[in-house]
Amino acid sequence: MEAQAFQKVYTKISQITKATCSLHATDVGYDELALINGRLAQVVKIIGDTVTLQVFGGTEGIPTNAEVKFLGKAPSLKVSDDLAGRFFNAFGEPIDGGPDVEGEEIEIGGPSVNPVQRKQPSNMIFTGIAGIDLNNSLVTGQKIPFFADPDQPYNQVMAIVALRAKADKIILGGMGLTNDDYLFYKNVFENAGALDRIISFVNTTDDPPVERLLVPDMALTAAEYFAVEKNETVLVLLTDMTLYADALSIVSNRMDQIPSKDSMPGSLYSDLAKIYEKAVQFPKGGSITIIAVTTLSGGDITHAIPDNTGYITEGQLFLRRDTDIAKVIVDPFRSLSRLKQNVIGKDTRKDHAQVMNAAIKLYSEAANAKTKLENGFDLSDFDERSLDFAKQYSNDLLAIDVNIGGEEMLDKSWQLFNKHFKPEEVAIKQELVDKYWPKKENE
Repeated sequence: MEAQAFQKVYTKISQITKATCSLHATDVGYDELALINGRLAQVVKIIGDTVTLQVFGGTEGIPTNAEVKFLGKAPSLKVSDDLAGRFFNAFGEPIDGGPDVEGEEIEIGGPSVNPVQRKQPSNMIFTGIAGIDLNNSLVTGQKIPFFADPDQPYNQVMAIVALRAKADKIILGGMGLTNDDYLFYKNVFENAGALDRIISFVNTTDDPPVERLLVPDMALTAAEYFAVEKNETVLVLLTDMTLYADALSIVSNRMDQIPSKDSMPGSLYSDLAKIYEKAVQFPKGGSITIIAVTTLSGGDITHAIPDNTGYITEGQLFLRRDTDIAKVIVDPFRSLSRLKQNVIGKDTRKDHAQVMNAAIKLYSEAANAKTKLENGFDLSDFDERSLDFAKQYSNDLLAIDVNIGGEEMLDKSWQLFNKHFKPEEVAIKQELVDKYWPKKENE
């Protein structure tokens, strides 16, 4: 971390907690960085001339006469086209063995875009995952979380989205990744030859948890450079926001702040909103879209982290394991993209909305049939066909390992309708049935 000339140096610490040091100092700003006995710290509170610093590596072993050097600046990132294809730590320092990035130095964590400069999100981002593109289409400038249990392969899903999404730049913010997860992302990106459009900021489990708090701001500072300066479509993938919130909780508790619901700090909503509200569609074409994993504890959707997230974001994507096909799917019942109506039938084929609704209706018929079966009731012929349809629909379209284009998804749906139902059972407009219902070979 670079230091500036004329550093302010102090050697008298008045209070030390598990995560913070306090001292008397003047002409110091919020978020300013400092070195305490060589460890990086950041100003988190100023009352009069009493300054409290959060020490990223923890305060163990720091004496009261430790040397405190203020660096005169907040955390920053050098931005340029050289960021592409690189891996950095939470401080924006390279961890891939490559050279330092040259470019303009920008302080991270700036304000969100003025609403007057925003445009209504109206362009679809294709991911190649039918459970998203077909049923929960994503729109540039949207903010949406993946809700998943900790044992689900959400990192694999994020990597799939990174490789398949039609965006100019993909920026990964990894918080609390295991070394295996970090190497997984690195290998997947390198082997796919996609590094030229992917930028990664990574905090692993070997790094201090508090450093995770810098990762989203680093990722979004890079995103703003490419979206604003280059008018590029940028997709920001953040994983795992639950570990980010846990780091907020650690700092809050160590500073003796009174916790709110589920031991989270009272500022949780604004802390999360500060990140998610960076999603934006600019009039000139640049955009920042945010997809963020939030892992659930025991599937608890009412926990403070997913609960607050749901208020801020525009829907959610739910992963669940479908026991009928032994694959992870994007759950059509619990997933929702509130902006999909902006692009369905506009950026996609005219039959998209009708096909989506018909498929979900028939899928729910299968869920009802399954309940009847579990309760010992006889199934009708339609129930049996609904169950067969749902199983194939899950396997061929909802499973996260399916990678097909938008038109192919719709064609596949029509083929499944034709295989299991009569046209009148599907409840789609006759003009669309006439145009898209698969014809028999002798017709």
